[in-house]
Amino acid sequence: MKEIKAILQPVVLEAVITALKQIPDLPGITVSEVKGFGRTRAADAEDKVSEGVHEYARKMKLEIVVPDNLLEPTLLAIQTHAHRGRPGDGKIFVITVDDILKIRTGERGETAV
Repeated sequence: MKEIKAILQPVVLEAVITALKQIPDLPGITVSEVKGFGRTRAADAEDKVSEGVHEYARKMKLEIVVPDNLLEPTLLAIQTHAHRGRPGDGKIFVITVDDILKIRTGERGETAV
């Protein structure tokens, strides 16, 4: 199993989620509003947030846990629909998940996704 964390521009969120919903058996996603900066330190961010003396770019974070067979289709859907060809388009991180425990049922492993 893999966890995908994707940091995206807010403007592409709807297109990315629409594409992800087309993937059969995708377990689900978590969406969060986040802020941060990359190499440009948010200097060229379209939608800056200032806190004190620091500037951040508004971003969206998707978190998705998928079985290994859904990794590539999920990555392709995110990359294809988040790409605008501009600095700050985002990043996708892939992390190995050792185990999952479903709180309601006690299921473990891939069946708990």
